[in-house]
Amino acid sequence: MSKERSIFQAPLDAAFRYATEYVASATERPVAATVDLATLRRRLGVQLEEHGVDAGRVIEDLVRGVEGGIIASSGPCFFGWVIGGSLPAALAADWLTSTWDQNAGLYTTAPAAAVVEEIAGTWLKELLGIPSAASFALVTGCQMAHATCLAAARHALLAHRGWDVEQEGLAGAPVIRILTSTEKHGTILRTARLLGLGEKQIVTLPVNDEGRLRTHALKAALESEDGPAIVVLQAGDLNIGAFDDFEELIPIAKQHSAWVHVDGAFGLWAAASKRFRHLMKAADGADSWATDGHKWLNVPYDCGYAFVADREAHRASMSHHAAYLTHDEAARDEMDWNPEFSRRGRGFATYAALRELGRAGVAELVERCCDVAHALTTRIGALEGAEVLWVPQINQGLVRFVDPRDGSPAACDAFTERVMAEILASGVAFFTGTTWRGQRAMRISVCNWQTSMKDVDRVVVAVDGILRRLRA
Repeated sequence: MSKERSIFQAPLDAAFRYATEYVASATERPVAATVDLATLRRRLGVQLEEHGVDAGRVIEDLVRGVEGGIIASSGPCFFGWVIGGSLPAALAADWLTSTWDQNAGLYTTAPAAAVVEEIAGTWLKELLGIPSAASFALVTGCQMAHATCLAAARHALLAHRGWDVEQEGLAGAPVIRILTSTEKHGTILRTARLLGLGEKQIVTLPVNDEGRLRTHALKAALESEDGPAIVVLQAGDLNIGAFDDFEELIPIAKQHSAWVHVDGAFGLWAAASKRFRHLMKAADGADSWATDGHKWLNVPYDCGYAFVADREAHRASMSHHAAYLTHDEAARDEMDWNPEFSRRGRGFATYAALRELGRAGVAELVERCCDVAHALTTRIGALEGAEVLWVPQINQGLVRFVDPRDGSPAACDAFTERVMAEILASGVAFFTGTTWRGQRAMRISVCNWQTSMKDVDRVVVAVDGILRRLRA
């Protein structure tokens, strides 16, 4: 055995042994953390040695130190925050990504990573109904996908008015408004900050009972001012999975020369299913689209996708060339399309996931998660002391729990929180809460490739038991 191989052998063996044991016991572990903050700090906050520690021991100590502090978010009974798991091929490809340790910023620094990403981007556009001519970027998540898309929007809108934002900055530039609904995600607010557009320029517009942006509200807002505007539409909002009416709203925005961006963090995947594709009707007429891979595609964190119809605006807002860099004119340099310079080769996991699933597999995954979300929501909501607030349109549902002693709104809010805490403490499932239309609710989110109706049965029985105990 070579010296180099012997150095790596112990830590990699330890990591492999633990990792395989971990994924094999996914359904047996408590879903929530079982140790507190103080315990984790005490275990992990060891003295930093002067001369370091053997690599194998470091891994063994790390595994022991984090025990009980790892949330089983990659398992089948995690229903909070729209967090997916990791497909077997995607997880294995991610291990190899770290092993290969490529700097996937340029073709010349990582040729295979560049080509894999190029192919994966083409496949994604086909699956998601994005125009084939659109450019794309693989980024850290939907937050940076928004930032990438809206940077392209900023460039295009200001260039149309004779302003070079990359050279001149925003001081003295025409003000860009961002028009979106009350159901906007916080990542849109953060993107406005990151790009220097400012939260004050976000105009929040009302939605109808189905959570869709009201047509007359958008039209009135666009007509109220003549300056540049970005319209952000929803493809699956975070509470009820609502989809805006793209067929009606996009032409209105285009009449006023506004840039249309689709926030499809998880909902964009509806386009991969024949059953749910109608929700994305006419969305291909937008200017940019953003979604996550670490949600419904079930690739490891972190992975998001940005797509831009105006390739030149996209590239102009991101690219950088320098004499010390080696650019290949025939190949695709990733750094021309995303905000990162040095970056992980995250295309490998995406490529592997898409090949493992195929077109039919992606569609089946989307549809099964929607069916499970519907069953979870309606069956929990049918239990005594529970009520359904929103039956899932796709994979997002809401339920609420009624205090058996006091049916007032405030008491029911508190009781809903208590029930969620009890479910969490039981270890059987992980749900998160939200406030929707003034009421606290338990949000049911399903997007894990392992989740099945057997999990629904187990969770419903557990919740029923908790409600019975609390009533008693």
